Amino acid sequence: MKAIRVHRHGGPEVLSYEDIDIGEPGPGEVRVRNKAVGLNYADVYFRTGEYAPPSLPFTPGLEGAGEVVAVGEGVDDFKHGDRVAYYSATPGAYADEHIVPARLVVSLPKTVDFETAAAMMLKGLTAEYLLHRTFLVGPGHIILVHAAAGGVGLILTQWANRLGATVIGTVGSPEKTEIARQYGCHHVIDYRKEDFVARVKAITGGEGCHVVYDGVGKATFPASLDCLRRFGCFVSYGSPSGPIEPFDIMLLARKGSLYATWPLLPDHLARREDMLAMCENLFRVVASGAVRIPIHARMPLSEAAEAQRRLEARLTTGSTILLP
Repeated sequence: MKAIRVHRHGGPEVLSYEDIDIGEPGPGEVRVRNKAVGLNYADVYFRTGEYAPPSLPFTPGLEGAGEVVAVGEGVDDFKHGDRVAYYSATPGAYADEHIVPARLVVSLPKTVDFETAAAMMLKGLTAEYLLHRTFLVGPGHIILVHAAAGGVGLILTQWANRLGATVIGTVGSPEKTEIARQYGCHHVIDYRKEDFVARVKAITGGEGCHVVYDGVGKATFPASLDCLRRFGCFVSYGSPSGPIEPFDIMLLARKGSLYATWPLLPDHLARREDMLAMCENLFRVVASGAVRIPIHARMPLSEAAEAQRRLEARLTTGSTILLP
């Protein structure tokens, strides 16, 4: 079968489109023929070596959707031909087929197509735990979403709006400003033109937000802390601008007895029952139409290098999917 392989860490040019043998699923595993594969910034981290892959060479990709073609010993929940979607912290999805632990595979409702599923497993489940488990967002809350026109950002914005929150979003261009507004952002700040801290203070009457969701990293810290009200929560979940540098924890006290956390999706999916519950919540809100999963680009799997170039250059909005 065809797959993208990485033989050494580096730029997008290290992604090569090759023929490989996949083998058979082992005990507790499912082999999925991918119909669509999701593109995520974590794929870049694995390519550059910021995240360590299991070995070199390896195949990138953490999410996808397709049909079951084989199951390993002890797998009773799935059979050949089943429509499924998956997320796995171990890369391997940039391929015609992928072997995935069965506990990280879910049946795909008829209301969700393959492309939508591939575009939302990682990003949608991230939004689910950020809104429902990291900080329980509800009516009356004011939240700040950095990179509001990105894949996670657009889902966060819509879902938080649905939960009754007021959403402030930051973006990096006039085009992204319009996209964020279209997806329910009540206040949009172009950080290239405005001081986002000053604008947040003005919007909130000097009070600040209840929670900041920061998928940007170094470029927005520690300014994000100044956007919070007393006892507010700073949630970091990505760092495309670079990792946040170590800081004195007493800074949180000086800024208003703040909370700070960096939650990870694999920890939320350690138990099968949590995986099923989170997916059910996500599929329900998408099927209802309350949250749309914007797919703004579809590219052949063979063009994965170009897809990652666009992602790193911040030329993408919403989700990009790769088609085997």
